Amino acid sequence: MHAHGIADGHSVKHRNRHGGTPLLVAAVVAILGVLGMLIVDHGPWSKPKVQPAATANYSTTGEAARAAGAKVMPTEPKAPIEPAPPGPKPAQPANPIPPQ
Repeated sequence: MHAHGIADGHSVKHRNRHGGTPLLVAAVVAILGVLGMLIVDHGPWSKPKVQPAATANYSTTGEAARAAGAKVMPTEPKAPIEPAPPGPKPAQPANPIPPQ
């Protein structure tokens, strides 16, 4: 077996490198992907349909939910003091900080 490069008289500048094709394919795929996303996101068929408040059927989410037949209930208020968690209490620290 014979090593190519400096040993057989060729300099580093004259090496024949292959393998640029995967890089070219990856670049083409990336460019086509970005162009495709731009066309899909900003094409003439994707214009937003904004309704002014006067033409909207309901002014709040609750009104729309009630109209659809949902039962809207307020959330339960959180207790002001949390109960003690189950399990043993934590131990005292090994080196308590003395009061100053």
